[in-house]
Amino acid sequence: MHHPQQSNAKQKKIRPDGRSKVTGSLKYLSDLSFPDMLYGKIVRSSYPHARILSINTEKAEALAGVYGVITHEDVPGLNGFGIITPDQPVLCKDKVLYVGDAIAAVAATSIEIAEQAIQLIEVDYETLPVIDDPEKALKEDAPLLGKDGNVLHRAGHKKGDVNKALDESYVILEETYQVPRQMHAYMETEGGVVVPEEDGGISVYIGTQHGFKDRFQLSRILGIEEEKIRIISSPMGGSFGGKDELNIQPYGALLALKTGRPVKIHQTRKESMISGLKRHPMKISVKTGVDQKGNILAYQAKIVADTGAYATLGPAILDFAVEHATGPYIIPNVEVEGVSVYTNNGVSGEFRGFGGNQVTFALEGQMDRIAEKLNLDPVELRRRNIRKATDLGPLGQRIAETDGASNVLESISKSLQIKQQKSKRSETRYTVRGTGIALTMHGGGLGYGRLDPAGGRLSLTEKGKIEIAFGFEEVGQGIIAVIETIVTEELGCSPDDLSILIGDTKYVPSSGSTTASRGTSMVWHAMQRMKEPFKRLILEKAAAILDIPVMQLQLSNGGVIASEGGGTFISYEVIAKSIGDKEKIVVSTNFDFPTTPDEIDSGHFLYAFSGVLAEVEINVLTGNVRVVALDQAVAAGPVVNEMGYVGQIEGGGVMALGYTLMEEAKMVDSKYVTENFDSYLIPGIYDVPYKMNTEKIEKLAKGDPYGPRGVGEIGNVAVAPAIVKAIHDATGHWVSKLPVSSEEIVTAVSQRGKKRWKKVIH
Repeated sequence: MHHPQQSNAKQKKIRPDGRSKVTGSLKYLSDLSFPDMLYGKIVRSSYPHARILSINTEKAEALAGVYGVITHEDVPGLNGFGIITPDQPVLCKDKVLYVGDAIAAVAATSIEIAEQAIQLIEVDYETLPVIDDPEKALKEDAPLLGKDGNVLHRAGHKKGDVNKALDESYVILEETYQVPRQMHAYMETEGGVVVPEEDGGISVYIGTQHGFKDRFQLSRILGIEEEKIRIISSPMGGSFGGKDELNIQPYGALLALKTGRPVKIHQTRKESMISGLKRHPMKISVKTGVDQKGNILAYQAKIVADTGAYATLGPAILDFAVEHATGPYIIPNVEVEGVSVYTNNGVSGEFRGFGGNQVTFALEGQMDRIAEKLNLDPVELRRRNIRKATDLGPLGQRIAETDGASNVLESISKSLQIKQQKSKRSETRYTVRGTGIALTMHGGGLGYGRLDPAGGRLSLTEKGKIEIAFGFEEVGQGIIAVIETIVTEELGCSPDDLSILIGDTKYVPSSGSTTASRGTSMVWHAMQRMKEPFKRLILEKAAAILDIPVMQLQLSNGGVIASEGGGTFISYEVIAKSIGDKEKIVVSTNFDFPTTPDEIDSGHFLYAFSGVLAEVEINVLTGNVRVVALDQAVAAGPVVNEMGYVGQIEGGGVMALGYTLMEEAKMVDSKYVTENFDSYLIPGIYDVPYKMNTEKIEKLAKGDPYGPRGVGEIGNVAVAPAIVKAIHDATGHWVSKLPVSSEEIVTAVSQRGKKRWKKVIH
């Protein structure tokens, strides 16, 4: 047996799922159809806060083509869901707390009939006082929304003596920052099909980032065993955290079991906007004290987060925000207090950056304002306060040694010098240009004290394929390409040898959530544990067949090859056929995401770092801000898949550009003003900077055993403050509220009355 001849021509690597996505041949879960399938629609509250007096479904049930109508009476198990706290009713019984609350659902033979049916369901309400602002919710006389009041969660961190340090400060800077409610704007809205099975269970074909967690939650709601619930969760058209929580799954499941037929629910964009999760709006008040040399002596911050009507992961997001409030800087005296508050606004939850974006906007805003007060270069101010490789983490916990903060600062400062020289030369009579930088650090995984399991499985199938199985989901982030790259490099096989299995609870091991920038890291860690045992099993079998010592064999493209002996070769398929039923080659692993050895709640251990450089061009007539360049230096360990890596950083940067300049899911009286993409603006191709560079800083500390860090979030976190600093560089105006207002820019420029703009503006 000899090794098949291989071409020496260098082949361009193609993302495994790339061709099907760009050609449109890939089927998302909301594209699926099944025989005898019904269509579901959900009745949602007309009011942000009201008592339900009655629900009448008789007219809907009598409508021809309607096969099922459900209310709270049809929920056999727990009438509630929520990843941590199941406080959100599947179907409301007595009260509604926001306009997205579900009251009833129908299944019919067509979408049109289902839409007609929900219009026939009569709900009688008694309206109640609306709390549309978290500060109103904190007042003593405010109506109580939560089970234990209006405070969902409090979190804080203290170090040193802040008041004393402020008294000793040369400059004290106070500012309040406000950041908006942002929509995930994924391409595929919440949708999919639930199919009833003969054993009384269900198969759920709906996009989620938590296949096994969804199975657990649905088991409680439906009152059936988890093993009877199969979750097929890949592929889906994006999530960014928005599909981290249950959305339409309970309604599809209840209707499918009631009717005995597959039920498809696919939300319209308007339905998605009303009911879907959003990024937490926050108000952050900060007081910072520094000495004459620019050493930060004290940092005091108060965070008020609007969690909306229900908890979802609001407490964890606030914990993360508190931890990252001081970012990559070492400050001797710190006092951070945070509160997450229930209101009648839309539900705030998981979103790329997980609370880091909000506090980084405040932190980096303070750094730039302080630099101006001290007449100190912003880079130098950061350099004087930057963390060192062996410093403790933000909460005082031990973390993996890393010099990532200094590395990204020095890298981005070099880029800044080049940009500043060119920027001013590009100004015109009507436009001005400016540059700005910002830094951030971002913890991967769920943090200390959170269940954060991982695992994987390697096996040789009967057809001779190396099957690699993980419980992750493909949410557009490129995890399939990551798996392919890591496995082929670690085993020495080719992509054609692989069968990648993800996103199906029936066939894959639990690998924990597809969240928290943990996927790449966990795939790498799993392979470190599985590769040698798996190689040994295959090589031992090949050695027995070929009668060649194991030490002379190695895995290769298509099979096992002998390092000596004229290229002796045996294919994986032949090896598989020689294996008896009791000799299956299977290796699996279970482990936890690396955490700090210190018992500090929510403290992270593995961090990635980013330095952002933004260049803006501002039209002084209209106040329009355009980002013309957006560079990032990222320190996140070895790059696994370069195209995916750069795509994550650039994609995150553009998403954050929208957060900074145009996006706000605005609510008035706890009702959405924006209900579709005609009034909710997200970046288009024109808004994408025509210059985006990503510098990959791959070096790790000597002896670091933790491998690549995830980059799914890091490119999103520090963009806003870099853009805002660039605006200040161009106009002299500080922005403290997002999204940036064009009117505010025009007013600020007019008031400054610079000679070069007088004729233009007046």
